[in-house]
Amino acid sequence: MKRFSYMKCIVVFCAMLTFTACGVTKIVSTPTPPAPKVINLALVSEPDANKYVDLDYGIRLYVKDGRANTKVLQKYDASATYLPQVTVNPEVMSFVPESVRRYMRTMGFNLDADVSTDYMLTMLLKEFNVSYLSGIGWSATVQFNVEVQDHNRTLVYPNVLVAGRANRNGSANDFSLAAQTLNAAYANALRDVDWDRIAFFLKKASSPKLEKNKQVTGEGNTALESTVIRWFVESTPRGADVYTRVVSSTPEVKNTNQNFIGSTPYESTETFDIKGLTFNNSGNVQIEVICEKAGYVTQRRRFNLRQVIEQKEISTKFNLIKEE
Repeated sequence: MKRFSYMKCIVVFCAMLTFTACGVTKIVSTPTPPAPKVINLALVSEPDANKYVDLDYGIRLYVKDGRANTKVLQKYDASATYLPQVTVNPEVMSFVPESVRRYMRTMGFNLDADVSTDYMLTMLLKEFNVSYLSGIGWSATVQFNVEVQDHNRTLVYPNVLVAGRANRNGSANDFSLAAQTLNAAYANALRDVDWDRIAFFLKKASSPKLEKNKQVTGEGNTALESTVIRWFVESTPRGADVYTRVVSSTPEVKNTNQNFIGSTPYESTETFDIKGLTFNNSGNVQIEVICEKAGYVTQRRRFNLRQVIEQKEISTKFNLIKEE
């Protein structure tokens, strides 16, 4: 009898389970995730217009993406369960090159002028993000590495980190405020670039002293190559042949063989074309002037190039002595 009661209980219990399982008609649905938030990117500040309109050389812009984390929204502690999905309009690597070019054009830089003489500005994007932290609000960071190469792709402006940051207090749900914060950080990063220094390399200085380490390359892009030197070589008697050669004690400038330039009286105005010469190393370089005439002793005189640059003149007279 007890065994019958026990079996009866099991049957009733199973029937209850079946009824419960089969009788459930309510459908449990998964919560719909919120729609992605949109951050609209914009260039919110303008630089001084036409500041660099008188530069001698153009420049090309190359923007590379070097971000380790490409998510625009990186931290968000307003929710413990999810990180909002964010899209940016336009895409970061579409917006940044276009806006930097517009920023530079406003300042007067001549972009893509001549491929043979243009300098190259490379900007490596390191950070471009915004975060929301309780008690702080929205904060954004934009960072670039910036470098400039000349038309021979020699580095003239070293790799420098520029950064822009911005903060705004407000609601964690206000993504228009997030956009304002990110755009302000981007504008601050562009202002942090040393545009004056970059422009310096695109213009010939008025004096070699203002570009002490800029080497003569033969391209005509240095103040030294624009410095006009007056030559006057005289001899008694006249009609002597005049030669010159470079005598250097710096490895940047090579010694040369004699070069015939004319006969006395020799008068000319010329510019420098001594490869490797700079204002700083000119004190270690000399021009040797040789005067020769048949039946007379050859004479030589040397002129220190630093003094020649400062005086803008090589002037001398040879009193030739007959050979015995």
